[in-house]
Amino acid sequence: MAKKKITPMMQQYFDVKRSLPSNTLLLFRLGDFYEMFHEDAEIGAQLLGITLTKRSDYKMAGIPFHAAEQYIGKALQAGKKVAICDQVETPKPGKLVKRSLTRILTPGTTIEDNQLESSRNHYLAAIEFEGKEAELAWLDLSTGEFQIASSQSIDDLMPVLTSIDPAEVLILEGEENRWRAMAQDGTSHDELIHFLATRAITEIPGFQFDADSGAQAVMDTLGVINLEGFGIEKSHSALGCAGAVLHYVTENLRSKPENVSSIKEYSSDTALLLDPATLRNLEIFRSTRGTREGSLLHSISRVKTASGARLLEQWLIAPERSIDELQRRQDCIERFAASPVASSEIQDLLKSVRDIKRILGRIQNRIRNPRELGGIRETLKQLPAIIEALRGVSSTSVDTITRGIDPLPHLTELLNRALKEELPNNLSDGGYIALGYDEALDEMLSLTTDNKLWLSNLEADERDRTGIKNLKVKFNNAFGYFIEVTKANLNLVPDNYIRKQTMVNGERFVTESLKKKEKEIFHAEENSKRREEELFTGLVEATLEDSKSLNKTAAALAELDVLLGWTELAREWDYCKPQLDESESLEIDQGRHPVVEQMLQQEAVGLSSDQSFVPNDSQLNASTSQIHLITGPNMAGKSTYIRQVALITLMAQIGCWVPAKSARIPLVDRIFSRVGASDDLARGNSTFMVEMNETANILNNATANSLIILDEIGRGTSTYDGLSIAWSVVEYLHRDEESGPKTLFATHYQELTELEKHLDRLENFSVAVKEWNDDIVFVRSVVQGAADRSYGIQVARLAGLPSPVIDRAQEILNKLESDDATVTVSAPGPKSKPRKKIRIETDDKQLDLFG
Repeated sequence: MAKKKITPMMQQYFDVKRSLPSNTLLLFRLGDFYEMFHEDAEIGAQLLGITLTKRSDYKMAGIPFHAAEQYIGKALQAGKKVAICDQVETPKPGKLVKRSLTRILTPGTTIEDNQLESSRNHYLAAIEFEGKEAELAWLDLSTGEFQIASSQSIDDLMPVLTSIDPAEVLILEGEENRWRAMAQDGTSHDELIHFLATRAITEIPGFQFDADSGAQAVMDTLGVINLEGFGIEKSHSALGCAGAVLHYVTENLRSKPENVSSIKEYSSDTALLLDPATLRNLEIFRSTRGTREGSLLHSISRVKTASGARLLEQWLIAPERSIDELQRRQDCIERFAASPVASSEIQDLLKSVRDIKRILGRIQNRIRNPRELGGIRETLKQLPAIIEALRGVSSTSVDTITRGIDPLPHLTELLNRALKEELPNNLSDGGYIALGYDEALDEMLSLTTDNKLWLSNLEADERDRTGIKNLKVKFNNAFGYFIEVTKANLNLVPDNYIRKQTMVNGERFVTESLKKKEKEIFHAEENSKRREEELFTGLVEATLEDSKSLNKTAAALAELDVLLGWTELAREWDYCKPQLDESESLEIDQGRHPVVEQMLQQEAVGLSSDQSFVPNDSQLNASTSQIHLITGPNMAGKSTYIRQVALITLMAQIGCWVPAKSARIPLVDRIFSRVGASDDLARGNSTFMVEMNETANILNNATANSLIILDEIGRGTSTYDGLSIAWSVVEYLHRDEESGPKTLFATHYQELTELEKHLDRLENFSVAVKEWNDDIVFVRSVVQGAADRSYGIQVARLAGLPSPVIDRAQEILNKLESDDATVTVSAPGPKSKPRKKIRIETDDKQLDLFG
């Protein structure tokens, strides 16, 4: 049987398809649709919820051209790559239209507005590591933010890698299987392997990670002959990863990324580090439910713009260790707080500011539409009023922001004059250049207007001439302009009408004069649209000439937005300006948990009750009061208390004011936390193994300048094992003679309180409770001294355990605490077996650790 010949159009399709990497859906433009064929059609139909059809001997599925972006976004979220093959010339009858691959979209390289979360950065990362050493590069293509990092320890890069949460990660070809094998052997970093398992991973050839060619690719992209102006040596080991990122982006954009104009080096020496476990335990970016609501980020955000939201996220990703910078942010908040009217006015103006960085990113990378320029125009309109309001809040710190805002009056005037008020989303729609901006366009548009009047007059004249009262002149894309006559009036059609199409209810006709006028109309419309596109291109070029000033302005507005939001936060929740220094002392007067306090207030409003957060003091000192051992019953507030100290320290180290009456916060290099209990069954880890892994990370990496919070160390195993581990951990943290990491250690092991007598820098604290008729009331106050008991049965009663269970537990407890600790099993067993007495042998009520 002869092989069926492939059509020229399908040959085009296969030529493009063969050039694409695997896991890529090809959207092939056919008229008003993007079509998928063969296996792509099957995958696309299932993934996107569209209809799968069959034509001739191949399957196909299509999506409307105008709705493509929403379908593409769905495919990207599923981890697919999407290639766009567009028509690159105007279709002509009887001729195969030229098509070309114009873009490949991947989870990490998309820049389209409706495929991005406006308030979050969208990163593509590349990572390479051997043993413990690692190199990392990451780029947000939508904004042009580009950074590299290198470390002798992968542990130092995990905090930033986890925080940036890349949408896609590039690795060396073949590395994924090798790393997984190493993880199983226990010779690779388990945290990194687990992280990569939850991301879209793309393997690329090893030569694209070459450091020398990577350095050259970075210099070519930035248009420089060296990287000294960015503080980076050409021999920097992470430039190989940077080159891999740029090669991948260029390949997918089908051109060099035009909005990447700088590169920064991230250094763990200049940023406070929070490891992945601490980010989770303190709920920095997401709550334990996996949502933004309930996180620290959500609680301290009062921004009005998308760029402000992303900057706040960046400040939390890499908290500062420069006191000068942090004090500058604090001083801005102080000045804004002293000028509430001006601050409120600026915040109202910021609501009309658009996302300039991402608009420029799309324009520079050839994704352009009239509304994008309209967004820049709208932002520029707000700038004079913002600058004027800032002059009323003048100070050295605020003036730094003001100087970054360039009102660009010449560009404002140009865009106001050139663009209409209401703008379409697509260039092909036309009608976005204002009347009076260009004489030639005005003349073309007047011809179009005259032609429409001619068509209206034709309809009226033909009705009078033929006597057909419902005769209509219409238009559609298939037939152009025509005269429509119903069946009942066909006998009145004159001889000069030329039949065009027969329908169920009537017929369509043309005349020689209508055909001639149609050509004039099409010609005029085509010319006017072409002229509009030429003018639009000129406006884009004029805008891009000011891209540097626009980006600088966007950065200043984002910072202004965050700091004004923090001013609003401080006013709303009575926050204080913390004193920052490089001492050993951490002092918090009446500190509060920033997230819990707000949630209590929301619950109180919903229940019409009066719930308020109970503040507590904290005084830690690395050389005198290094470790605070905190005891008390469950639900009393131990975990909330130790978390709030960590969060207040973190807030101070991003420049935010803090929830306290007053605070003195020393700069810390790392914040560690080991709180909560959870299995990691996907990696075969029990609760206890997770606990030990996180504890080991803390003990191996903490310094005297670190802050540590530990909650219930050792509870995942037997009592004596757990107590022994907890005791040993405390001793290890106290091992240096002069000082150690400031530590809050919450525990149920009452025996550990004896350590106060033997470790000079350890002090006992407890969360107070009140007893009433064998019930307890949680006071939530942290006081000096150890708790005298754990109140477990009273807490169980509050939790709603049945009364017989509570009574029996009390009976057993009384027996165990007596000298004759013999307990009789009260629940009936098998009938053949009598009830038994169990004798619990103990020498004392409390273990003697030091006897």
